[in-house]
Amino acid sequence: MEENVSAAGNPARRYAEFVAPLCLAGAVFLWGTSFMATKSALAGFAPMTAMWLRMALASLVVLCVRKRIPAPRYKQGDWKVLGFLCLMQPCLYFLFEGYAVSLTTSSQAGMLSALVPLLVAVGAWVVLKEPMSIMGIVGLVTSIGGVVWLSLGGAPDESAPNPALGNLLEVAALTCAAIYMVVMKRLSVRYSTWWLTGMQCVAGAIFFLPGVFLGGSMPLADIPVAAWLGVGYLGLFVTLGAFGLYNMAMTFMPAGKAAMAINLVSPVALIAGWLLLGESMTPMQLIACSVIGFGVWLGRRG
Repeated sequence: MEENVSAAGNPARRYAEFVAPLCLAGAVFLWGTSFMATKSALAGFAPMTAMWLRMALASLVVLCVRKRIPAPRYKQGDWKVLGFLCLMQPCLYFLFEGYAVSLTTSSQAGMLSALVPLLVAVGAWVVLKEPMSIMGIVGLVTSIGGVVWLSLGGAPDESAPNPALGNLLEVAALTCAAIYMVVMKRLSVRYSTWWLTGMQCVAGAIFFLPGVFLGGSMPLADIPVAAWLGVGYLGLFVTLGAFGLYNMAMTFMPAGKAAMAINLVSPVALIAGWLLLGESMTPMQLIACSVIGFGVWLGRRG
């Protein structure tokens, strides 16, 4: 009773309880549609070039509003954690995901994002020494089995030339994302979420810049409009919006609880791929997706 009265009389807590779900909902929608946008961008750009354009656009926005972003409360040694954070995401995460989506369908890549909460739990178990139940381990193993089934059930075609390798790279990307989420929780107390997001955008632009000179993209005149729109959507909305909103939600709730919302990215990605790209899955792949979902459900119960 006292706890309810305290929550009702605490404006900051009421604000957090109202804002956090909205931030997560926005992040989930943007992340879910990002796979479709990435697939569109890769129709005209090489993966490294597409990722650089995405990060460069976001960095320009950050530079324009940098004076409005609160200064961080830096502590000695933070540069190591900040550097590791940027290495995991956006650098390695987008490196793996860019090539993953070029090899598999956006629907399959989006479906694999359901693994993130379980991977976060594993990270918390290893790094933070948080306990992990037998049910959680069973759920993780079940989900991984579903991933293998999903990858083997897809035949190569024009939109997915190597789905098995693409799905493997997407799992590597999601592992980097899970590590990022565990590390991010340590920094969100002293660093503005938008400062961290801006730092990641600039770091990503620097990391992917060499890839622009490696070539592989079409001549500018031949790049389809959909590819430009995909890059613009990724840079201006997903990179800044999704990560900024998720980082903001992380300041209001536990990392594990926020990570569970990532489960909703999968259905959004499936619907977006089906409606906008005409993607479909075989019956065996749909069953494999159900196995992944069941494993995630087991993991949540654990």
